[in-house]
Amino acid sequence: MASGFARLSTWLVFLLTSDLHAAVLSWRVNLNGLEEDLNKSIVFAITLAVGATAFLAGCGPQDKNSGIPLKPKFTGPPYHLALATAPAKPNRSGLTIPAIKYTADPNAPSDSLDKRAVLVIRIDTSSLKSKGTMTMDQVIMGAVDIPGTDGALSADYMDATDQSLATLLEEYCVKGKVKITVALTRSSLSSTAGDSEIDDKRLTDWLPVELNFKNPHPGC
Repeated sequence: MASGFARLSTWLVFLLTSDLHAAVLSWRVNLNGLEEDLNKSIVFAITLAVGATAFLAGCGPQDKNSGIPLKPKFTGPPYHLALATAPAKPNRSGLTIPAIKYTADPNAPSDSLDKRAVLVIRIDTSSLKSKGTMTMDQVIMGAVDIPGTDGALSADYMDATDQSLATLLEEYCVKGKVKITVALTRSSLSSTAGDSEIDDKRLTDWLPVELNFKNPHPGC
């Protein structure tokens, strides 16, 4: 038996096909001696082939031409919001929303970024102390510049936001703690936008903020 396998050369060729390309793997096994050695070598080659098959199958989407794995498509919001300062005491309008900073996601494609945006404020009416049922729970501001990939909304813009929100709360004689969420949308948002349009044009996730409202209206 040893003479029958003295100089046996075996080529093992595995043709692997996927939806995108074909890969050919081949190993040359040089055997000397016993049939047992041949069997062990074949088992080793098959094990190696199975491992290579699993490796190639797990490579994920690949470019048809180069075979280089494709980068997953970015699906999140292109910007992130955060409070730039700690909550402050109410100003003359009755409340102060902390400064809001924005940061572009480093993975967001450049064409998803914008130079102007609109701030939307939603009020959690379920936790308010007010006179009557508050039927209006949203404020849509005008557009503001958001230059660069990070920065903060201007002080003048935040002052105008404070005043707009305070005016609405004052109308319903709201007092005390007020919970709101804020988000940036594209500047093309209409002033009467509903939930669907806001969600379609949102540039950020919703950021929760808790405020203390001191109603300046003497009748409340």
